[in-house]
Amino acid sequence: MTEKGFAPLSSQLGIPGTSYRLQLGLINDKWASRILKGKNIIDSYVFKDEDVADGYPNQNLIVGWVLRTVAIPNINPHQVMKTTQALMKQARNNRDKQKVVAPVSETKEVELEKVPENELRRPKASGWVKEDAPNDTSQEEKRKAFQERLKAKKQESASDKPTRDLPKIPSSTSEGEEGEKTFCPFCGKDLTWKFCPYCGKPLPHN
Repeated sequence: MTEKGFAPLSSQLGIPGTSYRLQLGLINDKWASRILKGKNIIDSYVFKDEDVADGYPNQNLIVGWVLRTVAIPNINPHQVMKTTQALMKQARNNRDKQKVVAPVSETKEVELEKVPENELRRPKASGWVKEDAPNDTSQEEKRKAFQERLKAKKQESASDKPTRDLPKIPSSTSEGEEGEKTFCPFCGKDLTWKFCPYCGKPLPHN
């Protein structure tokens, strides 16, 4: 049997007591097995419909085919059966996975129903967006406005400063004589102090 179209469903496991490997798969959707040695395929076998029960090939038929193909004396059929069981378990799992995934050719295009415009529920817009007014002010106008604000701020701060009342300069005259002027007899200066601030001599009214 030729190897063409073999789709593996298991890994390649060694046949105990030999240098051969055994593998299970499908050829044209039918169960098949093949024996390999190194990179070479020694033989392939496609199972007939009567050799398949419950969707899987009879394991005893696989063991018998291996013993006939390898034809090595003192080969243990029990070890070959263990290898066959392990391969069959892998093949079952991989075959079940293929059944779950549907081929692209079997999928149908689903056309979505269009919801009428009057049944659409769109969220209402809330809030508002402030649009910035176009800025046509030149740099020179901005500078003048800034200087005016600065000047007004300085005037405001100056007007807020408290005024201080300076103490009155004490006078040497009595209350009755307030308003009268006193002159220095030596230099003739108008004085109200006890001593002349210019010559330093005591004034006669003291």
